[in-house]
Amino acid sequence: MNNTTTARTGTGAATGPDITDWRPEDDAFWNSTGKKIAYRNLWISVPALLCGFAVWGMWGIITVQMLNLGFPFTQAELFTLTAIAGISGATMRIPASFLIRLAGGRNTIFLTTAMLLAPALGTGIVLQHKDWPLWAFQLMALWSGVGGGNFASSMSNISTFFPKRLQGTALGLNAGLGNFGVTTMQIVIPLVMTVGLLGTFGGEPMTLVKDSGWIFGKIAAGTPTYIQNAGFAWLLSLVPLSMLCWWGMNNLKTVSPAMGTPAGSPLVAFAKITYLYSLAFVPSILMLYLYLPKPTGLGLLSMWVAIPLDVILALGVMKLAAFGEMKEGVKKQFAIFSNKHTWSLTALYIVTFGSFIGFSMALPLAITVIFGYQHLPDANGVLQHTLKNPNAPSALTYAWMGPFIGAAIRPVGGWISDKVGGSIVTQVISVVMAGASVAVGYVMMQAYGSATPEQYFPMFLGLFMLLFLASGIGNGSTFRTIGVIFDRTQAGPVLGWTSAIAAYGAFIAPVVIGAQIKAGTPQYAMYGFAIFYAVCLVLNWWFYLRANAYVKNP
Repeated sequence: MNNTTTARTGTGAATGPDITDWRPEDDAFWNSTGKKIAYRNLWISVPALLCGFAVWGMWGIITVQMLNLGFPFTQAELFTLTAIAGISGATMRIPASFLIRLAGGRNTIFLTTAMLLAPALGTGIVLQHKDWPLWAFQLMALWSGVGGGNFASSMSNISTFFPKRLQGTALGLNAGLGNFGVTTMQIVIPLVMTVGLLGTFGGEPMTLVKDSGWIFGKIAAGTPTYIQNAGFAWLLSLVPLSMLCWWGMNNLKTVSPAMGTPAGSPLVAFAKITYLYSLAFVPSILMLYLYLPKPTGLGLLSMWVAIPLDVILALGVMKLAAFGEMKEGVKKQFAIFSNKHTWSLTALYIVTFGSFIGFSMALPLAITVIFGYQHLPDANGVLQHTLKNPNAPSALTYAWMGPFIGAAIRPVGGWISDKVGGSIVTQVISVVMAGASVAVGYVMMQAYGSATPEQYFPMFLGLFMLLFLASGIGNGSTFRTIGVIFDRTQAGPVLGWTSAIAAYGAFIAPVVIGAQIKAGTPQYAMYGFAIFYAVCLVLNWWFYLRANAYVKNP
């Protein structure tokens, strides 16, 4: 059987997985053949990416429920679970950004989607054992990072299918609808925890010791809860999705030259993906061991040292471990680092996607800790944060709203940027995010010093919704800019690389916000974010908006 298809003008849809001729900038080819193939790959990519986000981000919700069920871990230890998932997912994006060229789009998206089955199943198992040590939960959080890595390969893949004039819209749809995985997870997990989803195969429920909630309101303490379904639920969608990726997607030989040859067979491609993904765990584990406090780690490094070292080690491991034709492929991909726009757009994407995923990870537990307790002075006048607040809003009722807004608006951001230019849109949202961060920091300060913090919750929630709105629009605008500045061979790797570095927001935000809450100064976290947004606003102006900009409003 010949598994290589030559898609030429007028031939219609491809009948095999490997496409030899791909000319999306040719209008005749695009209208007769390319459009149908491109959109088929896009619409399969979206739900696969959605599940990747769901598995990666699920620890933000799981930790809240672990707190409500009385798992024997401190708030700081629970914050480390979301942070571990964050750094793992970010690190996995570094090799993921190179996978499409090395292994093909169809091969990569199929296998990385199927890989999500392991952390979903493992998480369901460990959550049934409240008495298991913290490291068992940390291991599952680390493994969930596979879902975070999938974004880089997914975006790199979709960027190769569409003409430049549709880059903002196509990437906005893939990323924006894929980002709904965070919202979907935050809605689905509280729902499936209320029922015995898998019957006797799913294990026994635990009993809430604190009030919990879902999108329709509170769930009272004493209610049986199947927290293990937070992992098990994704098995029901990942199996059919993996099959759909295999049978419905394509490899482009113009992007992945080895496809259709013995060196590019599916088994060889799977070996490359597994090899590079496995290597990515090495720097993550090492950096977490050096960063995390005892007894889990050594507590030797600050986060600001650990992250750059993690990135450098991940790149170094990839370069040293590549062999054969992989070595040449990795070398070509590394060429993006000599372009100054790679670095400017990386910073700008941290503003947008870094904020989106970081706040998504940190918001549920932040709501629980800031508004779930009354903040009262003791006999010595020192504020205490241990007395339960009977009027507390449930994080599981409200936390999904921000990621929903950010994901829903992302395609709109791409579309607007296609019309008016990406950089002007990025500039506007940077101003909004800087102002909103200062405001939300002030509100957090007021709430964390109040006996009735719930009175500040509407303002807190509204400001965070504004942050998510702006970050969602900016996600689309930044990716549109990348699609215009870089040619087709480099745009994919740059998209993957910028998304990888921005994904460290999923590690930074929970750690920074958690540490400042512990110190009694949650506002400092938000003020720090505002300063960073202001710096990047100047950077965007210098590179893309001033009179003699390097590239004018791409």
